[in-house]
Amino acid sequence: MELTMCRIFVTVCRAGSMSAAAVELHHTQSAVSRQIAALERELGVSLLQRHARGVRPTLAGEVFRRHALAALTELDRGVRGAQAVRDGMLNRPLAIGATPSLAAGIVPTAIRRLTDTSGPLKWSLLPGLSARLHDLVTAGELDVAVVTDAPPGIADDPRLERRFLGTDEMVVILPVDHPLARVNPLHILALADQTWVEDNDGSATLLRQHAARAGVTARIDLTAADLPGKVALVATGHAIALIPGALTCALRTDVVTANLVDPPTRGIYTITPRRDPHPCAAQLLDQLSFTFGEVRPGAPAPPATDG
Repeated sequence: MELTMCRIFVTVCRAGSMSAAAVELHHTQSAVSRQIAALERELGVSLLQRHARGVRPTLAGEVFRRHALAALTELDRGVRGAQAVRDGMLNRPLAIGATPSLAAGIVPTAIRRLTDTSGPLKWSLLPGLSARLHDLVTAGELDVAVVTDAPPGIADDPRLERRFLGTDEMVVILPVDHPLARVNPLHILALADQTWVEDNDGSATLLRQHAARAGVTARIDLTAADLPGKVALVATGHAIALIPGALTCALRTDVVTANLVDPPTRGIYTITPRRDPHPCAAQLLDQLSFTFGEVRPGAPAPPATDG
């Protein structure tokens, strides 16, 4: 069976029509149809069914599509791995992902320490929410991701190695001229009449749970598109916000932070693939552990690994 047939079939399923797949693959529609027909003859089953707007896989086609996609993904990874080696040396960039607060805080510092101790290194950093980063690591698009167990939590996945960095306490940020700006720590009861801004469901859930334990409701009246937007709304006096303590080292100067009494917390973890780890991944994990412990000295010492 030719891999070209598998690639064309997977593309047709994703594109939803022969014509759209032909455009994407730079083939004629008739050539795509012939390849699909040849694949169906070889397998002895019908793989596609036609409908008014195009095609969709049959039950047999969907089963075959999943396996074909896995095989093609592994092949593409192999191609990238071979091409990353030049003159016997590995030149594959270290692809790193991190939640927005960690991408703005401890991760750049850890990368700097890695390059200072190990020499020049090609690397990339992609901010994203934990669930998305998990998917990118399992797909082979990221070598390391720094994620949190904030709601909805981290999925257990036997394909990934998980390492605990520590526990991060959430803090409140306020405008510098806020009446409570110099009160530290703050009890959530003192903030019951405040307007809050949130940028993601996980942080909002932590805030609501913390307020509910004290018998009050947090008024999350504003929504920000991202973490910088959330901080900007606080700086300009529109609201106050709950942020990760690990971000305090990278905050702008026109906001102030205050600790909370009995604050909500989240666990910080790294996830890496069990198969084909990047040669520099282990060194980066050590630097992340050191940097997190330095920024959040109250966090418990991390164990070596958590499978």
